[in-house]
Amino acid sequence: MSIDRITNSGQTQLMIAQLNTANANLAQSEQQVSSGNVSNTYAGYGDKVQALEAANSAASRANTYKAAAQAGLNQANLQDTQLTQLSNLANQLRQDITTASANNDGSNLMTQVQGVFDQAAQILNSTDANGNYLFGGDKTNTPPVSISSLSQLASAPSGASVFANGTVKSTVTVAQGQTVTVGVLASDVGSQLMQTIKDIVDYTTTNGALGSQLTSAQNNFLSGEITSAATAAATINTAAASNGDTYQQLQNAVTQQTTMNTLYQGFASNIQNVDMAQAISTLNQNQTALQAALQVTSQLGKLSLLNYFR
Repeated sequence: MSIDRITNSGQTQLMIAQLNTANANLAQSEQQVSSGNVSNTYAGYGDKVQALEAANSAASRANTYKAAAQAGLNQANLQDTQLTQLSNLANQLRQDITTASANNDGSNLMTQVQGVFDQAAQILNSTDANGNYLFGGDKTNTPPVSISSLSQLASAPSGASVFANGTVKSTVTVAQGQTVTVGVLASDVGSQLMQTIKDIVDYTTTNGALGSQLTSAQNNFLSGEITSAATAAATINTAAASNGDTYQQLQNAVTQQTTMNTLYQGFASNIQNVDMAQAISTLNQNQTALQAALQVTSQLGKLSLLNYFR
């Protein structure tokens, strides 16, 4: 007579189900500990999926606005440097004219005017890191100052006519419904300066060179150009001040969007990230539960009537 095993089929199925559950729980715990996330699929977040998607989307938008504000901030910073140099040139021209008039000696003035023109044209035609003309408006590939010599300036109808920049200033969107105008146009800041230089060139072309002993007429003319150069400097300074306000506005926008990005990422993290200490504790518990289930299942298959006759 054979002594049969007394394993019950129902018990076996129950233990297999428990074994599968323990194995699934262990796999989930291992995934959480290794990735730091509650789940590697949206389904694993249950009814929190919508909130997670909304938080991630909001964080992404804030990051996009921050990048746009930072790009504008970089442009405003570069413009500040160039406008400061341009203002210094206008003031230098004013001082050169003042000195010539005060000393009644204009023999060096045209050389000084030439130097101011060359540097001003270079500044107004400066480019950014991408090779776009900084003061070109919507014509980023066209040099704003279309001439390169005093003779070309003399032939132009006016100081303003030598500018070929666009008319649309660059803008950046720093928040929903909030756009900041960043760009500065070369013609806005440079026309008066070029007109002052042209006036001097035109005068000497018509009336002769300025010598070491100015006439009354020449001195009277230069007195008027002192005011013109001062107006050019004031125009540039006004633009520089406005650019400074823009810089501050953009800096605030970068700070705000950085804060918002961190806030939304925190919301997402609270949903997405596991408590690592708890996750490790749960992993250990699930490992223990799986080992216990394996042992019980193994022993269940070995039971026979002999166990009860000992």
